[in-house]
Amino acid sequence: MAKILLVEDNEMNRDMLGRRLEKRGYQVAIAADGPTGLALARSGSPDLILMDMSLPGIDGWEASRQLKADPATAPIPIIALTAHAMAEDREKALAAGCNEYETKPVELTSLLAKIEALLPKSGKPAA
Repeated sequence: MAKILLVEDNEMNRDMLGRRLEKRGYQVAIAADGPTGLALARSGSPDLILMDMSLPGIDGWEASRQLKADPATAPIPIIALTAHAMAEDREKALAAGCNEYETKPVELTSLLAKIEALLPKSGKPAA
């Protein structure tokens, strides 16, 4: 079972997305701010991180940069989640180390396709 770390400060988004991912067979850990997300990424060994870019404490841009700079967490794929939908925002997320980018409100089918494409083949949930 693949473990996804969801770093999201909005309680409704955390609840909705967390439940939908669990329903599809993923194990979900949740952090509500950047510092907690960094700590869980380092201690929890997630297979993939969904990173909100507008977080309290340490924003998602900086958290992503720190994770990609650390050899222990650099291999973990990160999908940026943001309401910023301009082309330069996507480039900024990729430059910060994110592997993919999904705008909010999240389109679940699109997000699931990106998750499955980035997860190691053994990390996919059973269909």
